[in-house]
Amino acid sequence: MEYLVTMTTRVPDGTPTEAVDDVRAREAAHSRELAAQGHLLRLWRPPLQPGEWRSLGLFAADDPDQLEQVLASMPLRVWRTDEVTPLSPHPHDPGGSVLARETRAPEFLTTFAVTPPEGTPGPAIEDAYAREGQRSKELGEQGHLVRLWRLPGERRALGLWRAADAAELQEFLRSLPLDDWMTVQTTPLTEHPSDPALG
Repeated sequence: MEYLVTMTTRVPDGTPTEAVDDVRAREAAHSRELAAQGHLLRLWRPPLQPGEWRSLGLFAADDPDQLEQVLASMPLRVWRTDEVTPLSPHPHDPGGSVLARETRAPEFLTTFAVTPPEGTPGPAIEDAYAREGQRSKELGEQGHLVRLWRLPGERRALGLWRAADAAELQEFLRSLPLDDWMTVQTTPLTEHPSDPALG
């Protein structure tokens, strides 16, 4: 099973710089070990405020207990809080490799919530979802939509995209058949030095 983990680190005031550097070095080394074990799939940095220390991680584990063991083994956990979101398979997932980085195109996470208008006939909803699946497949084949997961809650999904910029991403999103029924939250991602995809 895969999980998206928001990791927020707060170093206690007065912590010596040498101690911070030591923990960060051990964290980087352990991240490589977790990647080799198949538990850490990706790491990104979301937009940050000055002084903020936060990362997004895509992890794989058999169950929540194993995930907690993985997260607890990371040296920065002494200063870190983790917010875990379980991800489920999505029928329209193009199944791209999150580790494949043929291009250095910027990456984005999108959170989708789909709300068909009240009174929309069932066959119309089914048709829209079928066309959405076909368009998702096309965008996946073109390398733009990398992965798609179900999120907890009804008709919610998480997408990992590659696009030249935010404007191009918006073009892709507007091309989705469900666009008129969707609310979308977009998170631009920047490289994390311990991201396994950079190895």
